[in-house]
Amino acid sequence: MITVIIAGGSGTRLWPLSTPEYPKHLLSLTGSKSLIRYTYERAIPASRAIYVVTEASHAHHVKEQLPELDEEHIIIEPARRGTANCIVAALSQVASGVKPNEAVAFLHADHYVRDTAGFGHTFNVASKVAEKSGRIVLVGVEPDHPVTGFGYIQKGDVYDGENFVFSVDSFKEKPDHQTAQRYLNSGQFLWNCGYFLATHEVFISAMKKHADDLFKNYEELVITDGDKEEFKSAYLGFENEAIDYALIEKVDDLLVVPASFDWLDLGSYGDLHKAVGSDEQGNYIKGGNVEIAGVENSIIRNDESKPLAVIGLDNVAVINTPQGILVTRKDLAQQVGEVSKRISAKKETK
Repeated sequence: MITVIIAGGSGTRLWPLSTPEYPKHLLSLTGSKSLIRYTYERAIPASRAIYVVTEASHAHHVKEQLPELDEEHIIIEPARRGTANCIVAALSQVASGVKPNEAVAFLHADHYVRDTAGFGHTFNVASKVAEKSGRIVLVGVEPDHPVTGFGYIQKGDVYDGENFVFSVDSFKEKPDHQTAQRYLNSGQFLWNCGYFLATHEVFISAMKKHADDLFKNYEELVITDGDKEEFKSAYLGFENEAIDYALIEKVDDLLVVPASFDWLDLGSYGDLHKAVGSDEQGNYIKGGNVEIAGVENSIIRNDESKPLAVIGLDNVAVINTPQGILVTRKDLAQQVGEVSKRISAKKETK
C-alpha cells in the first residue's frame, strides 16, 4: 500500500496556537512530537511508501519534521485548491511509482490516534479489500456520542462479514443534536473522517465517470512531466473543490470499513482537552507562570514569560501565545475559526 498524507489547511480552529503560517499539523499538541510526525510514524508499518502533500509555504517545515522523506515524496501545492485537487496532484505524482493493483490510501496529518496497532490493522484490511474488490473503500469511525460537527456514513449491506466490511448506503451532512443521537442509537452510522483507499486505476476510472473536471486536471498535471513551473501554472488554474462533493459522494459502489482504533479530529479546544487529559479538577495546564483559583474543567496554556492568572472559571480554554490571546467557553470553541479569520482579514487590510 502507498500512503498519501494530506498536510493542508490553515488551522484556524485552534488559533492562536495554530496559525495560517504554522498550522496545527506542524505543532506538538498531544505529546513531544508534531501531529504530522505521529501520523507519519503511524503509517509506516502498513505502507510500502509514504508521500506528503503540503502547501508551498509549509513545505520547508514538513521537510524539517520528516527528514527521511526525499524530495520526490513531498508533493507541493503552489496554493490551496481544495482536497479534490490535492488528491489529483498526489495521484499524478505517484502514478509512475505505484504497482499494478496496489492500493493508495489518503489520510489527514492532523488527527489524533493512540491505537497505532488498531490503525495498522484497519488499513491492512481496507487495502486488501480495495485491491480485491476494485472499489473505493472508506474508513469510518464508530460514534460514541452524538456529534453535530461531523458528516456521517450510513452503512448498507454486509460485503465481507469476516472483516466487517459494508457497502455505503448514503452520506449525511452535519446533523442537529436530535438526529445525531438517532444516528448513534441506530448503530448504522459512522463518522466520516475523510480516510479512503483504492487502486490508482480505480481512482482515475471514477474521475472519468463521475468528475470529468478532476480527470482533466489530472491529465494536465501528468503532461507537465516533472516541470515545476508548468505544474504550478496548471495547478493555479484549478477551481477550489472538496473531494467529498467533487467525487466520493457521486460514486455508487463504495465500501466502508469501521475503524478499529480511537480517533479525534482535534477540531476544537474541547477535543484537544480530551486528548491531553486532566488533573483532579478536570484542568490541563501547560506553560510556566500560570496561577489559578477556583478553576475547573478547563484547558490553560501560557507560551509567554509574563504571568497568566485564571480565577473562578469553569469549562473554558485560556490560551496565551505571541500570536494572540484566546478566552472561550469550550462548548463555543467551534466559533474560534470564524473569529481567527476575522483577525487575519484585519491584518491583511493594515
